[in-house]
Amino acid sequence: MQVPDIIIAIDGYSSTGKSSFAKIIANEFGLLYLDSGALYRAVTLFAIENGYIDDECVIDVPGLEVAMENLDIRFGAEGTYIGDRCIEQEIRSLGVAGKVSPIATVPEVRAFVDRKLREFGKARRLVMDGRDIGTTVFPDAELKIFMTADDMVRAERRAAEMIAKGQDVNIEDVLKNLQERDYIDSHREASPLSKADDAIVLDNSYMTMAEQLEWLKKIISERFGC
Repeated sequence: MQVPDIIIAIDGYSSTGKSSFAKIIANEFGLLYLDSGALYRAVTLFAIENGYIDDECVIDVPGLEVAMENLDIRFGAEGTYIGDRCIEQEIRSLGVAGKVSPIATVPEVRAFVDRKLREFGKARRLVMDGRDIGTTVFPDAELKIFMTADDMVRAERRAAEMIAKGQDVNIEDVLKNLQERDYIDSHREASPLSKADDAIVLDNSYMTMAEQLEWLKKIISERFGC
């Protein structure tokens, strides 16, 4: 299937498989894949390592804003980088996950990440996942998808990912973290997590990735005649 020059925006809750789905879409249709969540996680890691957020999630916003002026976050062969340092493993830790939502509520951080994403997206023909891609970053995206799934299913998926990376996991802690992130993301003042009016909902609680791809192909065929 040859898709036209479009942007596919994928939003939704944590651990619904947004990134995995977006990567498969990119591979299937020859689109550029951008992981917006990785940028927020990278800023969070930077804030943790440089003392701009403490154990109580109190953020030094003025300090972080100044520091971001020279923050070089980019995508490379191994994933996400700060400068020449690959941080892909560090940003997937539970420590970063526990602080990424508070960091993402900061308007200055969102402006920084949105600016980066729009720079990456100038070429179009891309798929991007996050929490406000279809509502804020690319409100003119030709196809918007909002992903959701059962809470425990999401927690089990996230736990499996962490176990595969050799991390110690308590499923109740993972579930609590997801629910806390859902609440913070949905109630933040700057670009809260919400479904765009023209987004199509995908509840993939009990769908395989192959079934999700077939679901998408049908939508693309109907909408774009390809």
